[in-house]
Amino acid sequence: MTAELVAGIDSSTQSTKVVVCDARTGEVVRTGRAPHPEGTEVDPAAWWQAFGEATDGVLDGVRAVGIGGQQHGMVTVDEAGEVVRPALLWNDTRSAQAAQDLTEELGGAGVWAKSVGSVPVASFTVTKLRWLAEHEPANADRVARVLLPHDWLTWRLLGKPETAVTDRGDASGTGYFSPTENAYRLDVLAHAFGGRTPEVPTVLGPADVAGHTDKGVVVSAGTGDNMAAALALELAPGDAVISIGTSGTVFGVAETGSADATGLVAGFADATGKFLPLTAALNAARVLTAGAALLGVELSEFDRLALAAEPGAGGLTLLPYLDGERTPNLPGATGSLHGLTRANMTPENLARATVEGMVCGLAAGLDAVRAQGLDVRRVLLIGGGAQSAAVRAVAPIVLGVPVVIPEAGEYVALGAARQAAWALAGTAEAPAWVSEGPGNRLVLDEPAGAQRAAGKEIQRRHLEVREAAHHVPAKFGED
Repeated sequence: MTAELVAGIDSSTQSTKVVVCDARTGEVVRTGRAPHPEGTEVDPAAWWQAFGEATDGVLDGVRAVGIGGQQHGMVTVDEAGEVVRPALLWNDTRSAQAAQDLTEELGGAGVWAKSVGSVPVASFTVTKLRWLAEHEPANADRVARVLLPHDWLTWRLLGKPETAVTDRGDASGTGYFSPTENAYRLDVLAHAFGGRTPEVPTVLGPADVAGHTDKGVVVSAGTGDNMAAALALELAPGDAVISIGTSGTVFGVAETGSADATGLVAGFADATGKFLPLTAALNAARVLTAGAALLGVELSEFDRLALAAEPGAGGLTLLPYLDGERTPNLPGATGSLHGLTRANMTPENLARATVEGMVCGLAAGLDAVRAQGLDVRRVLLIGGGAQSAAVRAVAPIVLGVPVVIPEAGEYVALGAARQAAWALAGTAEAPAWVSEGPGNRLVLDEPAGAQRAAGKEIQRRHLEVREAAHHVPAKFGED
């Protein structure tokens, strides 16, 4: 019997990745890939070109396609359907002041969290629209429609229909959509954009069909990258995901929405009808590559150096805010290294402190989602950074819970493919794809004794340094 095939697309910051899967089992049968240009603003035409290159000859026989895309990016389109200006991506921080202004103008952080589930930071689309209105008024006047990256790609794939579509997962990252009410807050959008309300995509349900390509292929609603990864992993109660890629994210699936007035946790929706409380860090895998570059070594040697040092790096603490930071919201922050002595100033300790500093930043995010009621009994570690032997050694010590390393895979693309299979099947629930057998995951035991104590000390020093350097108070509580 010939397998029915579906495809998932991951249009990330760095590249377009494609997986073609058996719609019944999720088995990957072929893949494709194409790079994206670097930068924090990109002409969406580059994504469309990469989409064509990555899918060339790969989609033969595919019955349905889903697209997962980087969240928050601002794609503006005029009345003729042409892109107004290069898209501002999630990691573009020029709208930091706009985020602060909007927070104050509309009643403060608590009001925002209650209204749209999140407090705006520079990543969010709503702040980028305010920046556009203030700094490029001529371009702002041309904007007829605002889309997210995955929305724009879906719209292009469907031949630029009159109505664009999205899903509640990706929409929940705009700053003008309420996940709990499942509705846009057009009043917020208008306030941010100088009194104007550009057209926004129609929000589809998790299994809805967005349309068909000119070849009759079903196109699903698509979703944001974190929502797609959660869909691929089929998270269970007690699971949290830490994804270490260009950015670092911490999230889990919840039955109810969160409204964190501190702004640490974004109260997103997921791709199934539930919720996805999430924290994001700008500094993740690139901290490791920067550390390796500083030491003049390849990543494999960087791993070896870090593993040769003792937990705690001899007292060295790296605060890795190399690109500013989003959680906590410090877009103008810089990194710093503390505790240097002649005794501990070694390549091994510097490598270890780099890994520990990055993981501590993600551990702070884990504490934040716990504070919003997410029960965390284990962590699933994914993304390119999860393949680092040093990260695998440090993570259980710092996080203090069992860590699971799923088999390496393109989880955003896999989640998009699973959504495509769901739309194709038209069933009440998404198809079950993930095997729980021991062959597809590595389980790292929860630390005990001296390792657990070392992890607490590493976190304590990290939080102390953060407070001293950036006046961000944080409690370090006992478990």
